[in-house]
Amino acid sequence: MLDVGIALIQAAERSPRAEALIDGTRRWTYAEMLSDACKLAAGLKGMGLQSGDRFVSLLQNTSEAALLHWAAQLSGIAIVPLNWRATAEELDYCAENAEAKAVFFQDVLADAAAGSAVAQALPRIASGAEFDRLLASDPIAATAHGDIDAWSVMLYTSGTTGRPKGVPRIHRVERAAATAHVAQSGFVRGERSLGVMPLYHTMGVRSLLATALVDGCLICQPRFDPAGALKLVQAERVTNLFLAPTLYHDLLAVPEFSKTDTSSVRKLGFAGASMTDGLLKRLTAAFKPELFINHYGSSEIYTFTIEPDAPAKPGSAGKAGMNQTIRVVELDGGPDDLAPVGEEGHIIADLKGDEAFGGYWRRPDADEKSLRAGWYFTGDTGYFDEDGDLFVTGRVDDMIITGGENVSPVEIESTLSLHPDVIEVAVAGMPHERWGQEVTAFVKRSPGLESETLDAYCRLSDLANFKRPRRYVFVADLPKSPIGKILRRMLQSGDYQTEDE
Repeated sequence: MLDVGIALIQAAERSPRAEALIDGTRRWTYAEMLSDACKLAAGLKGMGLQSGDRFVSLLQNTSEAALLHWAAQLSGIAIVPLNWRATAEELDYCAENAEAKAVFFQDVLADAAAGSAVAQALPRIASGAEFDRLLASDPIAATAHGDIDAWSVMLYTSGTTGRPKGVPRIHRVERAAATAHVAQSGFVRGERSLGVMPLYHTMGVRSLLATALVDGCLICQPRFDPAGALKLVQAERVTNLFLAPTLYHDLLAVPEFSKTDTSSVRKLGFAGASMTDGLLKRLTAAFKPELFINHYGSSEIYTFTIEPDAPAKPGSAGKAGMNQTIRVVELDGGPDDLAPVGEEGHIIADLKGDEAFGGYWRRPDADEKSLRAGWYFTGDTGYFDEDGDLFVTGRVDDMIITGGENVSPVEIESTLSLHPDVIEVAVAGMPHERWGQEVTAFVKRSPGLESETLDAYCRLSDLANFKRPRRYVFVADLPKSPIGKILRRMLQSGDYQTEDE
């Protein structure tokens, strides 16, 4: 197998004059992008970084971030991209944990870089003029370094329940994941992808690498802005979108959506969270895509399952990806304690799969919890239906236990999402003296919608009575992570804004 960097070299050989990267008014062909990546790789070496070293980057989705990622792949140096909103404390932890030898940061992160004691002790390169000086280096030769077992990238999980965990990913598994993404997403030569999912997240990295495998073009959007994204879709004739569900929701909410030409978009893909039935229907009507793919995976193992026709079977995460084997086991069981068809259990994935990581970096406690007998315990709950399709019902920690019954928030959210006056909804279990937890729906609504209306709606649905929300909270917005995941724990802790605030 080849390493990741060779993908850029091959694209430049096949299609040297094809558009590869767009960032505002700046454009790169593949020949130009390879040349700049080789210059930047030489700049990394000139800073004293060697093969096997690691550096931290805190950059928005700009051409600098894309070029830096490719430079790392060509030089055998591993990139550790962090959320560009990181605090000085978070940068301290991750840079020390990763044993970073340098820090790249954007001007918006200047305060974090200046306030980080660890970063202050390392070479620091700011975006703009300092970055451009590295690009003035004499380029290294455009050749693959050839070590498929060397680190390509280390991604950090969000760390919502503690310190983030480092997920080292080697060239072999990164290339396998990118190749599978091409195949499973129906990519064709010349694909044009909106590069808005963060390049510190597995979805953003996959868009970058997969686009190069098909000599396509990545159109950068530094940070998500739905109106700006729509303008890019029309102006740059974007052919595929790969977004978190909440970002799709925001796109449809743009007043100019109906006046925007989105006819170039042939493929929709989503990941990072389940998509409600209501949003699936709205997106199908708005885009009329040829492919509408639900991709279920993680930073640790890129692909778990793929549902290639999401609207045809709402809620289904499909079947195992081309490089993976999936099981659903009893909630307190091991890899061989399979849950019966239709029974909710813990979703686990085979660590022998080509896209799988080898364990967390310097976190034996996390390995002990999640890696057992050659299987990765995802922390997600779900079940297989009679067709063998997987349905993801939530997180093990998000399961609501009310009156001794297990209740999945996802099923309730999908039911409520179909009400025409529900804009967004999240369900969580709140403490209750009698029931243990009370099923509570947090709803962003259209004017005039009341709790009684939603309760009557649920009574007429297929939702079991014990799953029906007993309380409704109307919110101005739902708390979300930077990639658009709804943060249930913030709802449970009261960290949200009601309509009246």
